Amino acid sequence: MSPHPEIHRLDTRRLDPARPEDLDTAVELLRAGRLVAVPTETVYGLAADARNPEAVRGIFAAKGRPSNHPLIVHLPDASHLPHWAVDIPDAAWRLADAFWPGPLTLLLPKAAAVPGEVTGGRPSIGLRVPAHPVMHALLLRLEGGLAAPSANPYQRLSPTTADQVLAGLDGRIDAVLDGGPCDVGLESTIVDLTGHAAGDPPRIVRAGPITRAQLEAALGTPVDFPEQHMVAVPGNVAVHYRPGTPLRMLDAGTLRTRLGTLPDDARIALAHTSDDLPTSRGVIATQRLPADKPGFARALYAALHALDQAGADAIWLERPPEGENWRDVHDRLSRATGG
Repeated sequence: MSPHPEIHRLDTRRLDPARPEDLDTAVELLRAGRLVAVPTETVYGLAADARNPEAVRGIFAAKGRPSNHPLIVHLPDASHLPHWAVDIPDAAWRLADAFWPGPLTLLLPKAAAVPGEVTGGRPSIGLRVPAHPVMHALLLRLEGGLAAPSANPYQRLSPTTADQVLAGLDGRIDAVLDGGPCDVGLESTIVDLTGHAAGDPPRIVRAGPITRAQLEAALGTPVDFPEQHMVAVPGNVAVHYRPGTPLRMLDAGTLRTRLGTLPDDARIALAHTSDDLPTSRGVIATQRLPADKPGFARALYAALHALDQAGADAIWLERPPEGENWRDVHDRLSRATGG
């Protein structure tokens, strides 16, 4: 059961950011406290004015997301950091200079004026400057911050196209600003700097496209990357990012064996990178994923969205490579398969 009451069905509009009047409409809706799904380079976000507690509460209602889960606030540029955070360490400015705009979120002590709805009642806040030109144009027009978690029902697959947003939230939000497919395809890296003033090293608390090696190169100091942690950040629940169809990861050898003995009356949807896999009538839908990390990440959610619509009994996904650069992919897939 959803933790939030049902909301009245809305006439969700698809807006074209290439039309100035549609961009104006998105700005007007957000200023009025309404909800607009917006493109970023990572995934589509469900945006609301981060200074408007009622608008932020609307995000949780539309997604069915527990209200104690913190949100990320998106800013026009790094100069806005002091409006949202306090005790900002030098490391934050160096990371902002190296990676913003881009898929990096900084976790910092929140400013007193930040509504508690944005942070789930916690003393820290996640902040980032997105790289997508449409989102950047919105933020410049609004001259403020947009709270924008992924634009999907709670715990479901993140959307990387406007069509995927509408498949999950049509009738629950006011509009989606269609900026095309997302370039990165996985959620941002989150770095915890809340204890940096006390001597704690920067710590990655959500794996993402910016790797530990990149962060350490920018800072010139070690960055902690625990396998597990207790920091409350977006996406840090055991079951998340999942399709409605049960998802299972299989290594290449096991996948070949299973496909070779699959009954014709099975109903399996398959996502793979390997060539020359055994064919079977029991596979009713397939998606080929790129073998390189950036291409795999960009295509992953779109492939799972497509396979989820195939009417299969299960989705089999060929296990991707291991390694530091693939930790964000494995993090999402671990949660999508329920651990």
